Formats: sequence, structure tokens, C-alpha cells
Amino acid sequence: MDDDTLADRFLDAAIGLLRRVRDEEAAPIAAAGAAVADTVAAGGRLFAFGAGHSSLPAQDVVYRAGGLALMNLLAVPGAAGVDVTPVTLGSALEHVAGLAAAVLDSSPARAGDLLVVVSLSGRNALPVEMAAGARERGLKVVGVTSAAYAEGTRPRNASGTFLRDHCDIVLDSKVAVGDAELAHEGVGAPFAPASTLVAGALMQAVVAAAAGELVRRGIEPPLLRSANVDGGREWNDRVMAEHADRIFYRR
Repeated sequence: MDDDTLADRFLDAAIGLLRRVRDEEAAPIAAAGAAVADTVAAGGRLFAFGAGHSSLPAQDVVYRAGGLALMNLLAVPGAAGVDVTPVTLGSALEHVAGLAAAVLDSSPARAGDLLVVVSLSGRNALPVEMAAGARERGLKVVGVTSAAYAEGTRPRNASGTFLRDHCDIVLDSKVAVGDAELAHEGVGAPFAPASTLVAGALMQAVVAAAAGELVRRGIEPPLLRSANVDGGREWNDRVMAEHADRIFYRR
């Protein structure tokens, strides 16, 4: 097998995961979209959180063309990992008990809001405590995680639970433990992770479902347009002005 076919194998594996998500997670995606629509319609605010590479799908729905203007990143300084030195600090922060409570207490999140927590393994203290703490504070929690980790690994937090145990709605990415789709002779470690791609697709599917649900209720979805098309900036200025009390990334 030459190396060129490895790219094909990875793309096929990723497409397979996306097909599974489409076919097997349709009901949870619809439920999450309805929950987002409920929150928007009721005047609530939307937040997304992820640590490490799981921060990328969370970031992907914040302040972007075609996305909901009301989606705010619940940021934990250093938790993205790649923006700090040493880079391992980000992973270390995921194991700090009590950090999630401090973040929630200092954030604008409140009862009636909605939080999406993205964590592939769903086993570390930060995402687990973030979800549990948010629910205790009256937020609705949507989890994007892999059921395989909850079934094939042990929790790494004091509660002995997984992210999925603290969510109102769970979206399963179907990603296997280890997050590597390929193995190849001569390569010592499995490689080609797909979790970011699949989790990002799940996040965008939820946004799409929410937009459709809002339209069904006669509510214009507060979506942003690309600032790189004519009229896009003016559109965005209007949307942000109309919903300024629920947008925190401009302050």
C-alpha cells in the first residue's frame, strides 16, 4: 500500500463517521436544535465550551458567517493548550478540580441559558464539572462527546462520572477511544484523528436545526453573514445591535 492511499483511507473513515452521526444521532441533533431555539425565543443566551482540541468545534460556532450571533465562547484562559507555553499546560488545566466553578461564577451565564460542552473523552475534571456546575446553576446543557470513552475508559475526576452523566442532551461523535482512524506498517502509533471534524459537523448540524426550528415558530434566526460579501458588515451590525444584551464577545 503506497502512502497516497492513506489519505483516501482517512477521508473514507471520516465520511463513515459522518454518515453514522447523520443516521444515528438525528433525534439528539433535533432535540439540541429545539433546545437552542427555545433559549433564543425565551431571551436566553448561548454558550459553548471545549478544552484542548475540543475547543476548536466550540470556537467554530462563535462569531462566524452563517452562525448564530448569540453563541458566546465560555473561555478558560490557557485551556485551549496551543496558545500557552508549555503547550502541556492546557492538558494539565483539564484536571484542575474547582476551575469550572470559578469560570462559571465569573461568567455572564445564568439560569435559562444554554451551554454546549465539547469533550471527546468526557472524563476529565474541567468538562465534567463545567457541565455539572452549569446544570446546578439552571442552564440547559448539551454535551458533544464519544460514548466509546464512557464505555471503555475510567473517569479522571473526583465525581467518578463522565460528561454525558451531566447533560440534558448528548450527541455521540462515534469516535473510537484513541481518536486515530489509521494504522500503517512502519508507523509506530495510530494516526489521523477525526474527532474535530465530526464534532464540528455536529455543532453546525445543531445550528442548522435551531435555525429551522426558529423559522417554524415565526422567529427570524439571528444569523451572521460573511463580512466579505457586499452588505455583510451592515447586516451583522444590525443583528448585533438588536441582540447586544446577549452578545458578550464584543464587550
